[in-house]
Amino acid sequence: MDLSAIDPARTGLLIVDLQNDFLDPKGAYGRGGQKSDDIAALPARVLPVAEALREKGGWVISTQFTLVPGKGGEPFISPHLKELRPFLAKGDFCPGAWGHQLVDLLQPADLTVEKVAYSAFFMTRLEWVLKKAGIDTLLVCGIVTNGGVASTVRDAHVRDFKTVVLSDGCAAFSRETHERSIGDLSTVSKTMTCAEAQAWIEGL
Repeated sequence: MDLSAIDPARTGLLIVDLQNDFLDPKGAYGRGGQKSDDIAALPARVLPVAEALREKGGWVISTQFTLVPGKGGEPFISPHLKELRPFLAKGDFCPGAWGHQLVDLLQPADLTVEKVAYSAFFMTRLEWVLKKAGIDTLLVCGIVTNGGVASTVRDAHVRDFKTVVLSDGCAAFSRETHERSIGDLSTVSKTMTCAEAQAWIEGL
C-alpha cells in the first residue's frame, strides 16, 4: 500500500465496539467483573487519530455490538456468548441505551452501524454506507483484537478496502492474545501505532 497516495477524505477511522457497556465501570462488563486496563486506555490513545482525520476531512465510524431485544425486551444472546458472559442481561447493549453508545471521549461518530456478530460486515449496512461515503481506506481500532477487530479487518480485506490496523489502538483481555492477533493480521493489513498514524495523516 502506497501511504502517500491515500486520500484522507476517503479514509475512515473504524472504531470497533468501544462502547460504555464494554468500557465503563457501570456498564455490563464492569458489573460482570470483566475489565482490562489495556482496553480502558484505548479511547484516549485513539482520540488524536480521530481528531487528525477529522481535520483532514476524513470519517469516524463507530460499530456497536448489539443485543437485539425480543419479547418483553429480553435480548437474543448466542449460546456461545451466554456461556462466556453469563452476566449479560436485559437492557445490556440495547439499541438506544447508554451502554450501547460509543464512549463519550470519541463522540460524535459520523457513521454508526449496529453489529450482532464479530465482524462489523456480517448482516449490517456497513459496506453500503462506506461506499456511499466514498470511503476506500479504513484505519481499524477497538476491541477485541482477536474477535471483532480481526473478523472485521479480514472481511474488509476480501471486499478490497485498504486497511491499516492501529496496533496499540486495539486490545484484548490478554496481551499475549493481542500480540499474536496483530502478527496474524499483518499478513492481510498494514499495521502502525496510533502515533505513527497521526503523524502520517497530518502529513497528507
